Order: sequence, then C-alpha cells, then structure tokens
Amino acid sequence: MLEKALSGSRRYYGWLAFLGLVVAIGLVAYCRQFTGGLGLTGMSRDVTWGLYISQFTFLVGVAASGVMVAIPYYLHNYKAFAKIVILGEFLAVAAVLMAMLFIFVDLGQPTRVLNVLLHPTPNSVMFWDMCVLAGYLVLNILIGWTALGAEKKGFPPPRWTRALAYVAIPWAVSIHTVTAFLYAGLPGRYYWLSAIMAARFLSSAFAAGPALLILLCLIMRRYTSFKATDESVGALAKIVCYAMIANVFFFLLEVFTAFYSNIPSHKASLLYLFFGLEGHANLVPFMWLAAVLAFAGILLLLVPKWRRRPKMLAAALIAVFAACWLDKGLGLILGGFVPNPFERVVEYIPTLNEILVMLGVYGLGFLALTVLYKVAAAVRETGPAGPQ
Repeated sequence: MLEKALSGSRRYYGWLAFLGLVVAIGLVAYCRQFTGGLGLTGMSRDVTWGLYISQFTFLVGVAASGVMVAIPYYLHNYKAFAKIVILGEFLAVAAVLMAMLFIFVDLGQPTRVLNVLLHPTPNSVMFWDMCVLAGYLVLNILIGWTALGAEKKGFPPPRWTRALAYVAIPWAVSIHTVTAFLYAGLPGRYYWLSAIMAARFLSSAFAAGPALLILLCLIMRRYTSFKATDESVGALAKIVCYAMIANVFFFLLEVFTAFYSNIPSHKASLLYLFFGLEGHANLVPFMWLAAVLAFAGILLLLVPKWRRRPKMLAAALIAVFAACWLDKGLGLILGGFVPNPFERVVEYIPTLNEILVMLGVYGLGFLALTVLYKVAAAVRETGPAGPQ
C-alpha cells in the first residue's frame, strides 16, 4: 500500500519537500552534536534534562491519547469513530517514533541505546519505559496497517486485530504512567515528587492528543477525500474539553498543596515558573501564556454554538494543544530543576543546535505521519469497502 504515498498533488509534494528540508537541517545539526558532544546543548550539571526530554515527555502523551478514540469504538461500539480510529492509531505510531528519537538524540552516543538491550535492568523505570514504548509502537503498526490492508481488499479486519486493540488500550495508559513514574520517583525534585503526577500526565495527554487529531481531521477534510463526520469531531471535542478541565484542576491541586502547606521547597518551582525566583524569570511569559490559552480553549469548547463553528473549534484546539505543550513540553521538566540541590537557581536556555535537532525530529515524525495518512486517505477513496 505504500505505493499510494508516491502519487499526489503539487501541494502534497511541496509539503514532503519542506519536511525533507527540515529533516536534513536537523540531521546536520545532530551530526554536529555527535562530533562535538552534548556540550553544544544548553544542558549542564544542574540541568541534565532539557529540550529533548521535555519533548519526549510531551509526545508520549500524544501517543497515549489514541486510546480516547479506541475505547469508545472498540469497547462501546461507537460507530462514529469508525473512520478516525485508524488516524488515531497512525498518530500514535508517529508520536512514539518521535518520542524514541528524542531519547536517541539525548543520549549523545547512539551506541548507548544497545546498553538497554544488552544489559537490561528490570529495577529501572527507564528500562520499563523503553519496553512499553516499543511494545506500543509495534501494537499500533500491526493493528493499523493490518486493518487498512483488509479494508483495501474489502474484508473485515482479522479477529486478532481487535484482540490486540483490547491489549493496546491499557497499554496506552501504561506508557504515560510509566513515564510519569520517571519523575515522580525522584525524591530530590520536589516539583515532580507528587502522587498525582501520573494523573496530570494522562489528563494533559487526553487533551493535547485528541486536539491534534481533530486538527488533522479538519485538515484532511479540506485537502483530501477523507471526511471525518461532524458527530465524531464533536464527540472528540467534548473529550478534549473535559480532559483539559481535569488537567487544569489537577494543576490547581498542586498549587494549593504547595502554597497552603507553605513548604519552601514545594513552592520554589511554581514561584520560578509564574513569578520568577531570585531574579530569574525566563519561563514566566510562557507559563502565563499557557494559563491564558488553557482557559480560553476550555471556554471556547464549553459553549456548544462556538464548538460547532469550524474556525472557532480550530482556534480552541490550537489553544489547548499549545497550552499543554508549554506546560508539559517546557515548564514541567525545566521547572523541576529549579532550585538545584544547593538551593540555587540555574536556568536552562536551549541552544540553536538543540532547536534545529528538535525541528528535525518533528520533521521526520510529520513526514511519517503524512505518508501514513496519505495511504489511509487513498485506501478510503479507492478501496472496495468502507471501515468495518
């Protein structure tokens, strides 16, 4: 079926060429980092996880969000999601691919990846994170590609794909839960040392991921013959709204606990993120922007007549996605390193090389996503049967 990705309009080829250029620039930047070492990044002894790990964390959530389409469709037979469930599975594939690549570029030396396989450490949360991510990637590739191939031939998907889908549902929750445990299990980082960290991760994932999925559906509705129904888009938008409300609520619980207890170590990171600490305030504008976007997105999605307007819906979804990215893909990781164990503030500023590598990974992920979505749209357009 991959041959279907080789034909398209000039706009399609132009988009592929643009993504290829972004990937090439990122590859050059990574080669520079490979030869020069991680000293080319903004990371240091005090801030050992930077832009790469923050993007990994965010993208694992985007990957896990596919379960919000799978649960209604597979467990509750909600037919409205029949057309878009394949899009959710392919989005998960691209998101996991990008998440694993961010781990790869963060290691500095690629050969260190083999240490996880050659010298497994079951007592390490990182080991289990690698296992669940690799397993989730394989599950979504098998389910999505097999179902699409069966649809092309005019047959229902094999029964084992539905069985794998049932396995993938709790697996999706586990990948982000295990990722949350990477942070919540560190006693020296008070901002992450929270029993509600996994719940925060999941709520933000179930807001950002479906928001991106709806935006992709709207784009495909405009430029391809793949038409997601208004019912499926509307139902998914409600999920995004309620998940974002839960995400904001969980964050406010953290704020209450930190400030009502008046424990300085628990307040420090929040003060740094929203008001600055000891004259350091690089992230303050971004976090307040995230707060404004979060409440604006919730308001636009809560009002039915606004939610039904495509332009306002798109604006709301962009606001929600951007708010989640600023919170989890920037503030959560970087804020956790302030203050350091010596009670000092050491700020992290990503270098241009880091940003170019990050863009290269995103470019590769969206290139894979474009190819998968092109194949899915072509099968739906020319295949002898619709979704089963």
